[in-house]
Amino acid sequence: MEAFYIGCPMWGYKAWVGRFFPQRTPASEFLRLYSRRLTTVEGNTTFYALPSAETVARWRQETPETFRFCPKISRDISHIEPLDAHTAETYHFIERMRGLGSRLGPIFLQLPPAFGPDQLPQLHRFLERWPEDVRLAVEVRHPTFFQEPQELDALLQRFRAARVIMDTRPIRIGSREEVQDMQKRERKPNLPLHLATTTDFAFVRYIGHPRMEVNAPLLAQWAHQLGQWLKQGVTVYVFCHCPYEEHSPFICAELYRQLQQHVSLPALPWRPDASDTTPEQPRLF
Repeated sequence: MEAFYIGCPMWGYKAWVGRFFPQRTPASEFLRLYSRRLTTVEGNTTFYALPSAETVARWRQETPETFRFCPKISRDISHIEPLDAHTAETYHFIERMRGLGSRLGPIFLQLPPAFGPDQLPQLHRFLERWPEDVRLAVEVRHPTFFQEPQELDALLQRFRAARVIMDTRPIRIGSREEVQDMQKRERKPNLPLHLATTTDFAFVRYIGHPRMEVNAPLLAQWAHQLGQWLKQGVTVYVFCHCPYEEHSPFICAELYRQLQQHVSLPALPWRPDASDTTPEQPRLF
């Protein structure tokens, strides 16, 4: 069985203090504590600005060796066409992330919604230049890639890159007002769930509902699927989001608990107490 990593889109959120983090936890302690409760994180901060080498070194020093960062490629690379025209910037980004050492997980390339099948040659050239020793996960948002996935999936398979799997079903459940509020907060595209593993690891983004009873049956489905992949030797990275991020760690914990019913996993470094597993209903309006 291969490794399983689970985490949130960020390692610091003020509303986690007093529930996910101890009372009065300062922001300077967020990463150290987070990395001892969950096992991976999406590096959204790198999408907006490249951290200094000193900052990357500090991230490495503050986290256990078993922890994994999955940094998102800078938007100056991913969102400015042509994708393959940023070779020097891409290599600079990769080299900076290599400073994480063993804590570097797959790097995450999120392509904009306008990036469609006509741009696949750009992605092909981008992948040809990508170093083989650094893993890559690619997220697409153009509807055609979900209607006709074969060409993209084959390209990613050729270069051992993962196709990011995003599940937005939870934020489309509830009253019209509730759904509108969640989608306004999360702004995730309404695309079908495409379960495709194109390499030896899976990269899943679950956009969860703030009410756990809505998540429960969907997490049960995911626990079954993740268990199958793990039994097949696939390494799995799962990131649980929520329009109300205070709930994200608890969605992680519930998915982990359900997955333990399918495969043998070590205890999660952090376990919510009874009061945390039934948080107050979110104030949506």
